[in-house]
Amino acid sequence: MAKIKKAFVCQSCGANYPQWSGQCRACEQWNSIVEEVVERAPSEQVWMAPGQSRMLTLDQVDRSAERRISTGDSELDRVLGGGWVPGSLSLLGGEPGIGKSTLMLQVALNAGAKALYASGEESAEQIRMRAERIGFDGPGCHVLAEVSTSKILQAAEQLKPSLLVIDSIQTAYNPQLDSAAGSVGQIRESAAEFLRYAKARHVPVALIGHITKEGSLAGPKVLEHMVDVVLQFEGDKHHLVRTLRALKNRFGSTQELGLYEMAERGLQSIANPSAWLLGQRGEGLSGSAIGITAEGLRPLLVEVQALVSTAVYGTPQRSCTGFDTRRLNMLLAVLEKRCGFHLASKDVFLNVTGGLRVDDPALDLAVCAAILSSQEDRPIPHGVAFAGEVGLGGELRPVARMDARILEAGQLGFDYVWGAKTPGLPKKIHGLNYVALDRISQVIDNLF
Repeated sequence: MAKIKKAFVCQSCGANYPQWSGQCRACEQWNSIVEEVVERAPSEQVWMAPGQSRMLTLDQVDRSAERRISTGDSELDRVLGGGWVPGSLSLLGGEPGIGKSTLMLQVALNAGAKALYASGEESAEQIRMRAERIGFDGPGCHVLAEVSTSKILQAAEQLKPSLLVIDSIQTAYNPQLDSAAGSVGQIRESAAEFLRYAKARHVPVALIGHITKEGSLAGPKVLEHMVDVVLQFEGDKHHLVRTLRALKNRFGSTQELGLYEMAERGLQSIANPSAWLLGQRGEGLSGSAIGITAEGLRPLLVEVQALVSTAVYGTPQRSCTGFDTRRLNMLLAVLEKRCGFHLASKDVFLNVTGGLRVDDPALDLAVCAAILSSQEDRPIPHGVAFAGEVGLGGELRPVARMDARILEAGQLGFDYVWGAKTPGLPKKIHGLNYVALDRISQVIDNLF
């Protein structure tokens, strides 16, 4: 049996070294040298597909592999683009305690007897307790408390699962490397092992990953390039709502959004997110406006709350929750320059309720309306929603998918939608009145 050849390779320039050192002598980069497997023993590749690859024309490629496997979770299916793709490698990241393991355990339990949940962070007894707590029996779901990649893949070869979940990739340990689990070399080599297994056996593999303090996925950047799908599970621990986004998706769109509610029985999909987000809204309060945002193909109605008060200190405060602070500063400058509102000496606090993080520029008009409502201490009339982008000249610009946004507002009982003039959009649509405006100053004249 051939020996396993290993080397220490610089991740910046690719220089090889017989042993580890802190600095690369070729490119002078620090802490860039990691251990890699150069040549492995043939017996270690027990899951590799037999035979050699051959060239094919596109019309000769078998299209039967394009079918998708439903995860049993409507929100996860939406974000993935229809379900798991056979042979795909997915990476789910999120903050500690946000619910990554709970989500993947629910998916594994829904997959039935052919799911293998391999955990290096919890014992089999702890996984059983968590499954009972969220109300799933899952008598057919197989659980393996193991960190060795070779033992995990041996168990997968015996079971031949329809889904393999690894919790987490930072705890996976490849015995071919001498470095500790969680190091750059271990994470990359372990991910490569699972990638080869997924492609050879056409089995979807889901990896759970940790994130750093900066919010990025822990481990080498090449890990995100190796996988097919990168999912980000976000949310505030003090709020019940959780959001699932696709940062990378080779098989679908990265614009879709999945919404969950953390309940006693685990993560529950939110079927009507707009009604859920507006369920706790107070009526008749100043500084509150309803904006229509869109995440992929899904329009959402969110409440934007603003508070404008006299600055106590010399420098006014600008604080945002769920909205970009730099864009808020831009909108405040537009309101002061184009509309004559003196906000430079005011404290402005902005909050998007429900714990959502919104980057859609269509929320600009709702933010401006909430700020002006708080400044004038006058509530916005009932049944009015806003969707429009505000330019630096104070002009209103149309936004995409306006028809779907208006339809969503009409289903929730709104009577008016204010926005920019859009070619081909009538004043009466889906039973609502569409108020088309040119400039932000017209919003002030019509609103107050």
